[in-house]
Amino acid sequence: MAMSEMRPLIFGEVLFDHFPDGSTVLGGAPFNVACHLHGFGLNPLLITRIGDDEPGGRIEAAMRTRGMDCSGVQKDETYPTGMVQVSFAHGEPAYEIVDRVAYDFIDATRIPPLDGRWLLYHGSLALRHAASAAALEALKSSCENSRFVDINLRPPWWRKALVLKLLDGADWVKLNKAELAEIYPDAGSEAERVDRLLRQVRGQIVLTGGEQGATAISTTDCISVVPETASAVIDTVGAGDAFCSVFVAGQLLGWPLDVSMHRAQSFASAIVGIRGATPENREFYRHFTRDWGI
Repeated sequence: MAMSEMRPLIFGEVLFDHFPDGSTVLGGAPFNVACHLHGFGLNPLLITRIGDDEPGGRIEAAMRTRGMDCSGVQKDETYPTGMVQVSFAHGEPAYEIVDRVAYDFIDATRIPPLDGRWLLYHGSLALRHAASAAALEALKSSCENSRFVDINLRPPWWRKALVLKLLDGADWVKLNKAELAEIYPDAGSEAERVDRLLRQVRGQIVLTGGEQGATAISTTDCISVVPETASAVIDTVGAGDAFCSVFVAGQLLGWPLDVSMHRAQSFASAIVGIRGATPENREFYRHFTRDWGI
């Protein structure tokens, strides 16, 4: 079955990023990726959990306004909607992530029935508590899927054993160089770390390096791209999520790897020119979808 016959299935956190200037922006890597894929017209299904509170209501309203599928959004009457305090040092974001929020308690019994094949995207943050970790395992076993794992190591919310388990058998893994070093601290070089990771995954690694760009690595290919010069960098929050969303779109639409990488880098370079991780204006996406022919 062709990748184009698969639908994106996104699992994990949705939250509000709170910025130093007092503004709040809807975010969370899985939400950001789902939002971008929706902007590209690829109809993602987001499995997440929000609080039965005012921020949760804003999330649901924002998704409905955008026309996104809300059937996988659970509502929690006990725990609040997720929140992150964002700060910046030398232009790089740092995150204070609130614990025990709604997305930590995604309920496996409330995941909607899934037919057909899916490209499953998930990260590592939403798996910090047992309930959501169990929900992901149930999701993986309930449908036929290929799996994209987006590693985001946010201290203190990760454990090496869990991350290594997530990597096993993944079709694609995206992480940055610092995260690769944290997962394999005993390796003598980056090349050795890459080699060890390649032995765990079934497909490609996407290794990001900030201003140095990104490299897609498999046992047969190695393709690198560098960021485009942005006219004005507002903030870098969500740049990696933007990159992931286009890379996932490329797998679904059958783009050659080099095309996926260059388009992903181009889109990420545009996202750093806006506040927050996702644009509210759909015209932002139309510029890219016209150029990409989707």
